Amino acid sequence: MAGKTHGGRNRPRCSIRTIWGLAKSPELLLDDEDLYGIIGRETGKDSMRKLTQGEIDKVCRVLSNMKDSVNRAARGKRTDEGGNPQTEKLRRKIYALTGELGWNNNNERINGFVKKMFKVDRIEWLTVPQCHKVIEALKKMVDRKEEEQQHENT
Repeated sequence: MAGKTHGGRNRPRCSIRTIWGLAKSPELLLDDEDLYGIIGRETGKDSMRKLTQGEIDKVCRVLSNMKDSVNRAARGKRTDEGGNPQTEKLRRKIYALTGELGWNNNNERINGFVKKMFKVDRIEWLTVPQCHKVIEALKKMVDRKEEEQQHENT
């Protein structure tokens, strides 16, 4: 949020221009009606010109939080980060194999596979022996896929 500091505090002060900038950002792309709906919900006022500085700051904070939540949702949770540090390299191998199978565009697919095999919801919760079993199963699947492709080509 852009703005000037006020009263010796290091808190940024927003402007109506900042509200418009946040509302029209690529993450939110709010139309005028939606923006005024948010302003009305947060302040009870129907015009930006009637807003006090505190209300402008509040609307900016709400819009900024909305924008951040869209960014978080778009990023999603990567399952090759976090989790059991002992299995990090093994999970990379799992992702390499799922890439060969064409599964990397959908984390739900590998998580579903893991849940079916071990009753564990997410790949990062696997133990080292479980990761080894998943790797072996995926290797066999990759081999079968390659054999099928060879038979189709002959």
